[in-house]
Amino acid sequence: MALFCHILYNNVRFAFGLLAILPIILLGGCAETVLIAHSAKKIREFNSSTDRKGYYKVGTPYKIKNVWYYPKVDYSYDETGIGSWYGPNFHQKLTANGEIFDQNALSAAHRTLPMPSVVRVTNLENGRALVVRINDRGPFAHGRIIDLSRRSAQLLGFKRQGTAKMRVEILPEETRQEIVKIKGEYVQKDRMMASNAPVPDAVPVTTVSVKSLAQVPGTSIQKIKQPLNSNKPQDRRLSGVQLTKASRASKVQYYKVKESHIFVQAAAFSTKDSANRLKNKLSNVGKTGVYQTVINGKVFYRVRIGPFSNNAPADEALSNLIENGFPGARIIISNKK
Repeated sequence: MALFCHILYNNVRFAFGLLAILPIILLGGCAETVLIAHSAKKIREFNSSTDRKGYYKVGTPYKIKNVWYYPKVDYSYDETGIGSWYGPNFHQKLTANGEIFDQNALSAAHRTLPMPSVVRVTNLENGRALVVRINDRGPFAHGRIIDLSRRSAQLLGFKRQGTAKMRVEILPEETRQEIVKIKGEYVQKDRMMASNAPVPDAVPVTTVSVKSLAQVPGTSIQKIKQPLNSNKPQDRRLSGVQLTKASRASKVQYYKVKESHIFVQAAAFSTKDSANRLKNKLSNVGKTGVYQTVINGKVFYRVRIGPFSNNAPADEALSNLIENGFPGARIIISNKK
């Protein structure tokens, strides 16, 4: 009995001792937990801030499906073609310049413009225009000129259909302001390499072996009209586009546009003879024409196939041209047939 009481006394004393130091242990543990949580929060905030800002990047030449792309600074950029959108599969993932992609932001991916760049994108099918920020590379389908975020596609009115005829124009002043803001963080070292990279000229006809290409559905072989003799630039800026309402400060602007048509441009030449030779070789594909234009005081002759009724035959013709030695071929949109 005495032994039992002794053991009981020691256990009770140990229990009271444990209760006495337990608050100290708990307080120490809480303090450590708070410290860890605080540190983790700081790390998350720092990384989030860095990732969100990203860095300025032009990039070096790269190759996708046998086609080379040459990123460069181009404050005169103004192009037409087919636009698309991307979102769910890339949401919250890193963009090509280190930002976090947000499918609900007004952003886009472009193959060659520096990141960031600011562009105005106009849906030529409904007249809606929106200013977006380029912060990613893409699209990697040859027949597309820009990949917009989901929110941008919604505002431009083509999310459901997936693609639309687009015009993309760089906004020089807004782009410079974006670059000034982001350059304080980091400037990509390969910028000069990219800006000095040689841009390929149009593929000379004499060095291209053109196979007999199958006629593309949606086009018909017709007698080729005489090349246009106008010295005015064509398609550099689509004619008939007029601002009807909304100010630059609003998100979506509305323009009135004329009917537009889809073409595939095979190449452009400085001599009419070269353009005509290529036109004759491509005539079995569909209606092919030579169109004269003037860029920076120089005359060029563009060889184009079309117009096409929709994207599908144009994509097929484009792939056919690329596979047969015309890597510079592209889809363009024009008011003129």
